[in-house]
Order: sequence, then C-alpha cells, then structure tokens
Amino acid sequence: MTRTRSDRCPGITRPWRADDGDLLRVRLPGGRVSAAALAALADVADQLGDGDLHLTSRANVQIRGVTGASAAADRLAAAGLLPRRSHDLVRNIVCTPLTGLTGGRADLRPVLADLDAALLADDTLAALPGKFLLLLDDGRGDVAGSSYDVGAIALDASRALLLVDGAAHREVPLADVVPALLDLAHRFLAVRGDGPTAAWHVRELATELVPVTPWTPPSGERPAYGAIRQDNGRWSAHHAAPDGVIKSEIAREIASAATELVVTPWRGVIAVNLPDRPKDA
Repeated sequence: MTRTRSDRCPGITRPWRADDGDLLRVRLPGGRVSAAALAALADVADQLGDGDLHLTSRANVQIRGVTGASAAADRLAAAGLLPRRSHDLVRNIVCTPLTGLTGGRADLRPVLADLDAALLADDTLAALPGKFLLLLDDGRGDVAGSSYDVGAIALDASRALLLVDGAAHREVPLADVVPALLDLAHRFLAVRGDGPTAAWHVRELATELVPVTPWTPPSGERPAYGAIRQDNGRWSAHHAAPDGVIKSEIAREIASAATELVVTPWRGVIAVNLPDRPKDA
C-alpha cells in the first residue's frame, strides 16, 4: 500500500474538525483511567461537547461536538490525561482488561505501566504515527486476536512471546518485554519512510520488520457484562455502553463507585476492586 498523506488521527492536542464541531480523542493506555479522570472527561463532554463519552475499539475515549478545543485540552491535561503533549498521539496500547484481577497467566499491570512510562520518556518515539498500536495479552487470548503492530502475550508468569502483526517473533523474559517492544517500535520508525508516503503500520512495510513465524492466538473470551468475582475476593462490575456511548451522568455514576476503571476494547467500562458484589452492573 502506498500512502499519499500523513495520518490525521485526532488527539487531545490535534482535534478533528467534524460537522458537529471538533472531535478530541483521549488515549487511555490499556484503557486504565482513574475515577477522578473519568469524571473530568464527563465534565468536559457536558460543558464543552455533546454530553456523551464515545468509546473506541482501542479502549480510548472520544469527545464530540467540542467548542473550545484549546480550553478542553487544558482541562484534560490538568486531569492527568495528557502527561506529555509531544506524545499525545502515540500512547496507543491495548491490554487485557482483567489482567491481574482474575484469570490469565501473568499480571501485566506493571508491564503496562512501565511500557507507557518508557514510551513517554522516549523523545524519538513521539514520531510514531497515530495509528501504530502496541498490544499486551496476559495469555488468555482476549485481545491477541485483534489487529496490532507489535505486542507480547504471556506464556507464564515469567515469560512472554513477542508478536509482530499477528505473527510470532521470539520468546523473552517478561521483564524484558518493555525494552523489546520499544526496540521494535524504533526499528519500525527507521524503515517506515518519510513524508506523506510513510507507512502507518508494520503490515505496510515492503519487507519484514524482523524474522517471524506464523502463529495462532488462543481463543480467549471477552468478560461477560455484570458482576465479576476477582481472585482477591473483591469484585468488578462490567458496564455495557450501548453503541459505544456513555452519557456523562452515567459515567459519573460508574466513577463514583470505584477509584479505578478500565475501558475495554469492546466499548464497555469495568469498575474494579469493589468491596461488595455490585447489584446493578
């Protein structure tokens, strides 16, 4: 595929001008968001947008119909949702939503946090295209079957398999996943080309990024909606978002019940570590 333009993915600092106003995309690595930040998103949607939170298949949140995009960006930054303006468009990480809570071969929450921090600290990787996607699967296979550029799936609590565009690259210790993924991202930048014809994805490269072999992901299931018993005895509540949309008042209600939430790639929201079984999830 030959590109004729640079990617135009929206972000917080780069709105997309639509018929109903500006669209802002807020990247939530692994879908993780604090209750305070989700409430801030709802407030911005209410006061500067169309009043809804629009969830994406990459577990991000979009605000549509925005008037005053600069003011919205400042408020989202103040809520901790824009840690580095230079990296606004590149914090694209999908991760198993329930990792470390129930099931899976490894708890990837520390890996996710380290990957995001390392990505933010790397000035060169700010040049990644806005569509380049990193993936972390804790071994259950719930996200590894989706489309991505580079990623890793846990083999057990200490080992992972590096993945490149749906194929297997090599096995590494779980502790080495973050530097290995950043190395792959750097390799992609070095060969993607320049200007409007540069590749957005690994699959668009003329040659293999690294040696790979065919690989079939495990067929993991998405978490059911409703109450989910965690391995630590606490509870999660998986809330559906019809048509991928959550009204701002509903988002605030969900946020009020928990301090930590996870937006899923299937356009739902999970409130985690609840002390009691949720009644209305």
